[in-house]
Amino acid sequence: MMHFKRWNNIAGWSMFAIAFITYALTMERTASFWDCGEFIACAFKLQVPHPPGSPLFLLIGRIFSLLAFGELTKVAYWVNMVSVLSSAFTILFLYWTITLLARKLIGKAEIDWNKTDGMLVIACGIIGALAYTWSDSFWFSAVEAEVYALSSFFTAIVIWAVFKWESISDPATENRWLIFTAYLVGISIGVHLLNLVAIPALALVYYFKKYPKPTVFGGTVAFLSGLIILGIINSGIIPGLPGIAGKFEIFFVNTLGFPYTWGIVFFIVLFLGTLVWGIRYSQRAEKVLLNTALLSFAFVLVGYSSYIMVLVRSEYNPPINENDPSDVLRFVSYLKREQYENRPLLYGPTFISNPISQKRGAPIYRKRDGKYVITDYRPEYEYEPTAHMLLPRMYSSQPGHPELYRQMTGLAEGQKPGMKHNLSFMFSHQIGHMYWRYFLWNFAGRESDREGAGTLLPWQLAGSFPSSVTQNRGHNNFYMLPFLLGLAGIVGMYSRRKKDLVVTGLLFILTGVALVIYLNSPPSEPRERDYIYVGSYYIFCMWIGFGVLTVAGGLRKIVKTENMQVAFATTLSLCVPVMMVAKGWDNHDRSNRYHSVDFARNILSGCAPNAILFTGGDNDTFPLWYVQEVEGFRKDVRVCVQTFLGTDWYIRQLKRKINDSDALPFSLDTDAYASGKNEFVPFYEIPSVRNGINLKEYLELIRQENKAIQVPLTSGDMTAILPSPILFLPVDSARVKKSNIVKNDLLPYLGDSISWNIGEKNLYKSDLVMLDIIASNDWKRPIYFSSTMGTSHNLGLQEYLQLEGYVYRLLPVRVEGAADGYVNTDVMYDNMMNKMSWREMNNPKTYYDDTYLGAPVASARIAFLRLAGQLIAEKRLNEARNVVNRAMTVMPDDTIPFDQFSAGFVGMLFDVGEDKKALDSAKTMAIRADENLTWAKENGVKGRDVNVDLYILQTIARECRNAKQVDAADRYDSIFEKHLVAFNMNSREN
Repeated sequence: MMHFKRWNNIAGWSMFAIAFITYALTMERTASFWDCGEFIACAFKLQVPHPPGSPLFLLIGRIFSLLAFGELTKVAYWVNMVSVLSSAFTILFLYWTITLLARKLIGKAEIDWNKTDGMLVIACGIIGALAYTWSDSFWFSAVEAEVYALSSFFTAIVIWAVFKWESISDPATENRWLIFTAYLVGISIGVHLLNLVAIPALALVYYFKKYPKPTVFGGTVAFLSGLIILGIINSGIIPGLPGIAGKFEIFFVNTLGFPYTWGIVFFIVLFLGTLVWGIRYSQRAEKVLLNTALLSFAFVLVGYSSYIMVLVRSEYNPPINENDPSDVLRFVSYLKREQYENRPLLYGPTFISNPISQKRGAPIYRKRDGKYVITDYRPEYEYEPTAHMLLPRMYSSQPGHPELYRQMTGLAEGQKPGMKHNLSFMFSHQIGHMYWRYFLWNFAGRESDREGAGTLLPWQLAGSFPSSVTQNRGHNNFYMLPFLLGLAGIVGMYSRRKKDLVVTGLLFILTGVALVIYLNSPPSEPRERDYIYVGSYYIFCMWIGFGVLTVAGGLRKIVKTENMQVAFATTLSLCVPVMMVAKGWDNHDRSNRYHSVDFARNILSGCAPNAILFTGGDNDTFPLWYVQEVEGFRKDVRVCVQTFLGTDWYIRQLKRKINDSDALPFSLDTDAYASGKNEFVPFYEIPSVRNGINLKEYLELIRQENKAIQVPLTSGDMTAILPSPILFLPVDSARVKKSNIVKNDLLPYLGDSISWNIGEKNLYKSDLVMLDIIASNDWKRPIYFSSTMGTSHNLGLQEYLQLEGYVYRLLPVRVEGAADGYVNTDVMYDNMMNKMSWREMNNPKTYYDDTYLGAPVASARIAFLRLAGQLIAEKRLNEARNVVNRAMTVMPDDTIPFDQFSAGFVGMLFDVGEDKKALDSAKTMAIRADENLTWAKENGVKGRDVNVDLYILQTIARECRNAKQVDAADRYDSIFEKHLVAFNMNSREN
């Protein structure tokens, strides 16, 4: 027995070491895209990220950031190391959990084991642990500064602790383990809530141990009890306790006249006093179960107390302070994630439902003059009763979503969705596309790393795909071997230990399909969401480990000696994780990737000093926060996140100095931007101002709440309107000339005002804020729009925008017809050629996934194209040649594959005399497009990718013909026409 324990520990720590080395070698050295930049910045300075926050993760990240010893560019490395270490410990506890359960599957007492029994148990743990170590989704989260790795660690240690508790016979020790588990659950809340979904299944472990003769009824009651505990923690403790504290606070301040925070203090004293009394009473009365329950509750609260950091740090109002949860009322809103869309679960409207009325919901309080004053009410919409349905899956009416629902379910325009369509969407998209596809990525194979990529099955060999797919590093075919080994583990578990199969099966369902149903995803997401369901993959890897037992049992008829059975079973099973790491290493190795940070630096480098920069959300903003808050780069630029501009808390932040950026100018006061005020500004034309309205005068009328520009809403409240689609803004042209912000050849276009058509459309508060900043700034600070935002967010000012890199500068000069702004070649050439960098983008060993090949690469190539095109138009061919060659050098095809934007370089290469490069590039793109279209035709694929490849062929054929390269033009025209006919297109764009 002691011999097995020693080797079990050695094997477990060996799995930890293998996992740690794997993740440390493949870890991204800086801030990845998506939330990583935000989390690293918030960890480094203990700031407040998006709700519901992750205070424990940030505290741990802050400790690790100190290991950079002041070298700011190393901070991200060490915060990423939190995920590496957490993931390695997850593998350790997975190994120990598998061996805990495998001991029971052996079928005899450990005292009766022989040497091969111990070897078989250890082999189960090794195979299962390695399979999860090198699984696609878990590996992805293990090498970046996201919460999912640390959340997985808490899930792993909680599951291990419960099964460890099950193996203990001493009642006192048992209770200590239950309390320890409760503490782990509580502390995991400060990382992510996914850990909580395991509670109902783990309640069955308690039931099976306490009741040796279980029944279906008893098991159901135990499972439902676990659901109740989950509900108490998720709704009662997390937002519930702060919510009650908030009610005490309002009562004490508004009714009893006490100062702020007295109600909270009274509630805390009352609550903790009651809890302490209950614990002491249960101890004196020897009520063991009640005492254990109360102690467990107390330790959940101890773990949950990490959220105090959110309140404390928000009170200091750091640069990143999302939702400003600085008092208990805002804190509750923060915990409830009220800024996000509410998704119906069991009963609700569908995407065609129209609201028939709006009523006031919960009041919104703000501190004012020593009281809590109601400033607004959360709207509650009532829909047509006939439009509701059970388990509504097709609910989102966001732009583009209704069309996708119809496309996915075959609904005709105007047709009402029924339960058949509802369930079809749930099974085909939510469960099929958004879960089962991800599951097979991990255990069967993945077509590529492209957005929406499908799975690979054993018979889908490389020859059946074009080279753009087979050469993609995410193209991994596991021939379903991990899946089959996991099925073998399920079969073996069913025959040996049905109770444990029920528990693990419920864990698998709760962390997989049940989570899919609870999250109720819309028809499209900003990115793939496979990382959400790693809990179910964790359980499946346990089954993969148990599959070794089944394989060993199957070899008994062939191999007679037990030692050889175990040796053969282990060797055969070990091929599965070895294959997974061999195929998966190249598309998980991020060790040489830096462009997420360079992308942010390139955006900021294009801004003049003390600039105001409007950006979008997530990948447009989080890398910028990182380089400013952590690396201290261009802290003079004020980043204004367009998705936050409509919120009162963010507007208050814009009105104060942050870092090296002064407060932004506003003409409207805080009350005009209070929650519920001017949220929606409908277009309602007034004939007297149809030819235009002075923007400054318009904002003054809004500030005065002038009845001349107000109309009533259905709720009875009054709201400001947009009375004209034409806005104009006076310009002090003399001061503008003196500031030298307009280049000389554009000075003739400078007038005493600017005028533009904002469109006959409704405005939202975010639009109003942008207009206010532009009008109040009076050209004193440079104002920029990030090129990643798209033209729909620049308020119709396109003809006044000057492209200077990855950003457009707003200037009081109009270039008529400049539908996407105009290029300042001098400024942009200096920015693109001297101030920007693309580290390792030309290194073929560096791996770039679809996120990097999207907006970052598109922004760069479009910028190079715009600059080169304008230089050619200005007859500055030497500079244009430098630009085109720079673009082709820093982003070559063997690292960053040519895309539709690259086709535009063909003609420019001809224009600057680089004929050979032009023809070589055209040939490379034509061969790839031909392969892609041939494959798409044979497999019935349609959509955006087909149109992109047709566009590439059409463009290079046209550019070759314009350059008098007749043979090449004829060849590419022929390919284009062939595929155009094949896809039933009867015309082409000239």
